Amino acid sequence: MNALPRREAARAVILDTDQRVLLLRYEENDGFWATPGGSLEPGEDYPSALRRELGEELGATDITLGAQIAERSQDHLVGGHPVRQVEKYWLVHATPAAIDPARATQPDNIDSIRWWTLDELLSTGERVYPRGLADLITDILTTGAPEQPAVLG
Repeated sequence: MNALPRREAARAVILDTDQRVLLLRYEENDGFWATPGGSLEPGEDYPSALRRELGEELGATDITLGAQIAERSQDHLVGGHPVRQVEKYWLVHATPAAIDPARATQPDNIDSIRWWTLDELLSTGERVYPRGLADLITDILTTGAPEQPAVLG
């Protein structure tokens, strides 16, 4: 059996001063919410890719990356082709003013952008990726960023 092509992606768990998390809505695959970010370009490292992606998707400026807080590997379709996606997640603290979708240069297929409270995230019936995000945020707000990146499903 052939191994799936590897696609590396950098993603951000963006929290504001009110401890809300920023998620993006996509209509594909029956609709879902996900953290911002995207794939690495040739020669790019994860932090550089994440800064670029946040600018492209969200028009984000003056973003400081915190610690890498999680990782995930998942087989799924990208552009109709199966891949093994390897994602690394960074904690980012930002104000809503630092996010300006009007400045986004490549908003991809983002349908909407929303700041979620932890209670909203814990009680939603909508699909949110990655799985385990609400628990990860609960832990961060309770005890701080993990010493080693958490493994998400």
